Amino acid sequence: MKTLNKKILATCIFLFILSQTSLGQTETYGKLKGIIRDKEQQQPLAGAIVSIAAENLSTQTDSNGVFFFPKIASGICALEVKLVGYEGKIESNIQIPNQKTLFIEIFLNKQIQTLDEVAVQNQRFTPNRMTPISTYTFSREEISLNPGAQGDIFRAIGMLPGVSSSGGVYSAISVRGQGVRDNVYLVDDIPLTEVGHLEGNSFFNDPNGGRFSIFAPRVIEKAVFQGGGFGPEFGRRSASYLGLNIKEGNSENLLIDGQADLLGLNVNFDGPSKLFKNTKVFASARYQNFIGLVNVVGLKDIGLPAYGDIILKTTTQINTKNKLSFLAIVSPESFVRNINNVYEDKKLNLLYLPNFKRNKMVFGLNLNSFINLKSSIKNVLYFSRYSSDVEVGKAYPSIANNGFILRENIPYLSNIQSQNYYENKLGYRSIYTYLMPKQQKIVLGFEADILQLYNRRSLNAPDTSFIFRRAQLFNPSQFFQVFSPEQINANFKDAAFNISSFLNYSFIVRKRISINLGLRYDYTGFSQQQVVSPRISGTIPINQSNQISFGAGIYYQEPVYSDIADLPIGQRLKMEEVKQIILSYQKQFRPDLVLTVEAWYKSFSNLVNSPIEGTIFKRNLGEGYGRGLDFHLQKRLLKKFHGMLSYSYMHSERNDADGIGWYPVVFSQPHQFNILLSYKINQKWLVSGKYRYATGKPKDDYIIYENVLNQTNALRFSKELIGRNQGRLPDFSSLDFRVNYNFSFKNASLTIFMDVVNVLNKQIANAESFNYLSGQNYYDGLAIFPTGGLKFEF
Repeated sequence: MKTLNKKILATCIFLFILSQTSLGQTETYGKLKGIIRDKEQQQPLAGAIVSIAAENLSTQTDSNGVFFFPKIASGICALEVKLVGYEGKIESNIQIPNQKTLFIEIFLNKQIQTLDEVAVQNQRFTPNRMTPISTYTFSREEISLNPGAQGDIFRAIGMLPGVSSSGGVYSAISVRGQGVRDNVYLVDDIPLTEVGHLEGNSFFNDPNGGRFSIFAPRVIEKAVFQGGGFGPEFGRRSASYLGLNIKEGNSENLLIDGQADLLGLNVNFDGPSKLFKNTKVFASARYQNFIGLVNVVGLKDIGLPAYGDIILKTTTQINTKNKLSFLAIVSPESFVRNINNVYEDKKLNLLYLPNFKRNKMVFGLNLNSFINLKSSIKNVLYFSRYSSDVEVGKAYPSIANNGFILRENIPYLSNIQSQNYYENKLGYRSIYTYLMPKQQKIVLGFEADILQLYNRRSLNAPDTSFIFRRAQLFNPSQFFQVFSPEQINANFKDAAFNISSFLNYSFIVRKRISINLGLRYDYTGFSQQQVVSPRISGTIPINQSNQISFGAGIYYQEPVYSDIADLPIGQRLKMEEVKQIILSYQKQFRPDLVLTVEAWYKSFSNLVNSPIEGTIFKRNLGEGYGRGLDFHLQKRLLKKFHGMLSYSYMHSERNDADGIGWYPVVFSQPHQFNILLSYKINQKWLVSGKYRYATGKPKDDYIIYENVLNQTNALRFSKELIGRNQGRLPDFSSLDFRVNYNFSFKNASLTIFMDVVNVLNKQIANAESFNYLSGQNYYDGLAIFPTGGLKFEF
C-alpha cells in the first residue's frame, strides 16, 4: 500500500507540474448560440431572457427564439432562462469550446396559471406538472465532473436519496430496496435492459449489476431520474425511471473531444454532416483495458477485463414539423482469468477461471412529428440484441503433509460450465400527445415487441459449492452441495409477443391543483398474462415557493429474461406486482436552491425466488414491503459553487415462503448519507469532493465446518448459512476527490484531471465471500481507486 500511495503522489505531482506549463496563457473565448422552444408545441419562444450570471451577461431571444453570446470565456458556465407564462429554467455546467460556437436547444414548460400569480409568474421555478413526484436531472458536464464517478451516469446517480450504487464498485443502481434490474431504462425512447459491462457472475444475474456503464463520458446530454411513482407511459419495470438522451451533434461547427486515462481512450465527434442536408452527427468510440490500472494498483489477481463502446447518432430536421433521429450502439466486452492470476492471489481467495465474451447492440429510428399546435406524435422503431458466450473453470489446490497449501503446479479444469445465451428484441413505440383547452392534456401510447430468447448451458464436470443451506441439500449427510446437470443445464429457444398501451389525462382543479390520471395495459407472451395498472399523481401548490405532491399506483414487472430462459419446458413465471404510495414536499429557496422531502411505501407480491440457490429452479412465491423517507437539498451552478446533500431512511423485507420467514432484502440499508461540493475557483481550476456513507448491507449468519471431504490432501471447509440476512456487513463510507485544470493550446481546450475514489483507503465491504481452503470470510469490495488523465476538445 505504501508503494501505491507513492505512485498516487507521483501522479499528482506530475499533473501539477504539467498544469504549470500553461499558467502564463491569456484567457480564451468561445461563442454560444441557441434556441428556446416550448416543450410541448416545439415552437420557438421570442422574448425569453437568457442570462449568464457569472459573467453579468444577458440577452433576449429574437422572433425565431434564437439567442447569441458572441464572446464568453471558454470553460464551464450556467444559463438562467425566464419567460412570462413559462417555468424558469437553469442549464448548468455548459462547456464553452475554445474559439468555436456551441449550439444548444432549451425547452420550457408552460406554467400552470392562476389568477393571483400572473404578476410574479416569471420568477417561479417549478417542476413539470407531468412529473410531480421528485424528478432529478443531470447535464452532460454534471455527469462528467462528478467526483469518483469517472464520467459514469450510474455512479453519478448514486448520490441521490434512496439510491444505492453498491459502494462505487458497480455501475448500477438499486432504488428504494429493489434490484438493479427493476428499473425502466429508456435511451432516446428506446427501452434497454442491459446497460452495464462486466457483471460479477458469469451465469446467474449478479444482484449488483455491471461494473461499468456502456455510455462513455460526455455521451449523455441529459439524464432524467424518477425514484418511483412514474406515470403509465413507463412500464414492465417497477422501481424507478431513468431516461437518457444521447447528445445530438453541434449544428454550428465540428467539435472533437475525448479523454485518455489509465484505463484507455474515448473520442467523441460532434458536428454537422457533410453528406446530408440539415443533419447533425454525434459519434463516440471508447476502448478500455485494465493492464495499466492493474500495474498501478497491484490487482494482478483479478484477471484481464476489456470492453469497448461505439455510439452513432444522426439527427435530421426533415422540415419544420418533422425530426428524424437514428441511433446505433455496439458494446463488446471480454474477461479472462487464468491460472496465472490464481498464482497472483496470495490468499487463494478466488479459484474460479472465467472466460467470456459478451456484446450489446441497439439500432433505432425515432421520428418526432408535430401535427399542429395542439398535437404531436412520436414513433420509435428499434432492434436490440444481447449475446453472451461463457466458459468457467476452477483451480483445485492440494494440501501438503505439513498442512500448507501447495502453490505450485495447481491442477485446474478450464471448462466446468459453459453457456451460449442471447436476447433479440424487435420493437415499436408510438406516443401521441393532444393539448386541450383549460390546460388539459391527453397522452396516448402503444408499444409492441417480439422477444426471442436462446439459452444453452451445460455442466461439463461435477461442481461443488461449499456454501449451503441445510434445508436445500440434495444429500443431507454431506456438509456441501454437489450440483448435477439436471440442476444446472438449460436448453431453451422460444419467442413471444408483448403488447402494451397507456392513457394519461392531465387537468387542473380549481385553477391550482394539477392531477394526472393514468391507466396502463400490458400483455407479456412468456408469462401469458394480461394486467391493468391504474396510476395517479398530482401537485398542490401552497404558495410561490412551497408545494406538496403525491403519487400512487400499481406496477407490474415482467420476469428477468435470463430467468425465463432458465425455465424447464412447460413452466412459466408470472409478473411481479408492486403497489406504491408516495408523498412529497418541495421548497424553492431560490431558483438554484431546492429542498425535497419524500415519504414512500411499497408492497410486493408474486416475487420471483429460487427454492434451491444456484440452480435453474424459479417460482413466484415471494411477498414483501418497503418504506422510507428521503431528504434532498440541491444547489445548481450559477456562478462558482454547486452541490447536493441527501439523507435516506429505508427498511424493506420479504418472505419467500420457504420456512425462513421475513428477512431484510439485499439492498435494504437503513441509513444513507451523501454530500457533494464543487467549487469553480476560476475558468481554469475546479475542485470537487464527495462523501458517502451507508449502513452495511445485510448478510447471513453462518456455521463453519472443517474437512468436510474427509481428505487430508484436499482439506476443505464449508459454510452453512443460518437464517437469511440477519447480520450486517461493515458500514460503507468513501471520500472521493476530483481536481480539474483547464487550459488551451492553440485551438484546443485541454483539461488535466485527477479523480480518486476512496481517498482515505477504507475497506469497502460490498459482499462477504468465503475461502473454503482456509475457512475464512473475506470482503469483496473496493480499496482506493485512482484515475487521472487528459480531456481534450478542439
